[in-house]
Amino acid sequence: MRYLNENMEKSLGNSSMIRRMFEAGIALRKEFGDENVYDFSLGNPDLPPPPQVKAALERIASGAGRPFAIGYMPNAGYPQLRESLAAKVSAEQCVNMAARNLVVTCGAAGGINVFFHAVLEPGDEVIAPSPYFVEYDFYAANHGGVLIPAPTCENTFALDIGAIERAITPRTRAVIINSPNNPTGVIYSRAELDELAQVISAAERRNNRAIYVIADEPYRFLNFDGVELPGVASCFENAVIIGSFSKNLSLAGERLGYVAVSPKIAEADKLTDALILCNRILGFVNAPALGQQILSSCLDAQVDLEIYRDRRAAMAAALSAAGIEFQMPKGAFYFFPKSPVPDERVFVDALLAEHVLAVPGRGFGRAGHVRMTFCVDRAVIDRAAPAIKRAVERCR
Repeated sequence: MRYLNENMEKSLGNSSMIRRMFEAGIALRKEFGDENVYDFSLGNPDLPPPPQVKAALERIASGAGRPFAIGYMPNAGYPQLRESLAAKVSAEQCVNMAARNLVVTCGAAGGINVFFHAVLEPGDEVIAPSPYFVEYDFYAANHGGVLIPAPTCENTFALDIGAIERAITPRTRAVIINSPNNPTGVIYSRAELDELAQVISAAERRNNRAIYVIADEPYRFLNFDGVELPGVASCFENAVIIGSFSKNLSLAGERLGYVAVSPKIAEADKLTDALILCNRILGFVNAPALGQQILSSCLDAQVDLEIYRDRRAAMAAALSAAGIEFQMPKGAFYFFPKSPVPDERVFVDALLAEHVLAVPGRGFGRAGHVRMTFCVDRAVIDRAAPAIKRAVERCR
């Protein structure tokens, strides 16, 4: 007797490796204590929100300025917040984003699902340069889509434009660009994006079908070396910008994000109307009211970038001391080092035996690597360094 549909049965079997390791960490802490477990599995920011967030909460609770209210608002979000967000995204993207074409969503994940529900037909393909965020596969499948990985360059994780071009078919509906990238920390250059734009434009003409370029940008503020982070909307005709405030405001649990539709899209207003409708009929209804009210006065705030920069240096030192090959991440808060043995699951098990939690790279579409986050206290990274080295020795 079957109680779930076939797709869900399959999904349960392939459920996120990140969450599995996170849950393994909970069990280890119960047995050995928090101080003896080194959890680098989940990108869950540990920094407190900036002071502006607490001040906004106090102001909202006191009723200062306007009555305390947490009821329904328009499905697209508070109009004033949409205006402010549109101005911010316009500056980042170097394109004039209209508030009319911006929808506040339940996190970037909610935004991606809303967008896919609006544009995907069953069997449509979504290309993701790999390695990629593990949930993309599920998000596409939620709405009848099929995720098509396109491998990035072997050692640098730069975009392999040829691989993306070969992956495009008449069923291609979207390409996801996640920069700064989870899990590699790579920031794609303007030259890469301009070259990709030419390939996509040619494919659109050839197949007589728009190909959306989705810029998934929750890590935009985590740009450690100050390199150019090109506005995707300035590079592509059919760009959709999706962001969140989980990382820069340390509000991951509040589920605040947005979708901004480029004015270059021929039917931008119609697409936006579809997104607003999907926001409602998928059951999100609207993004959290309190979160939106907080955001209205905290758009220019962020956590201290220097703390993450220091942690990046500490993690690099720990990996180097263990003899592990890696590329220094330019952004986000993850390392994606090469496993010391071909099957990275062996290395993950060796790390687990030392109470160190990392995630196998095959879950991100690139075996032979592991993902380790550094959004944890510097002291945890320093204490973990000998354990990481012992895990490498176990493998060898």
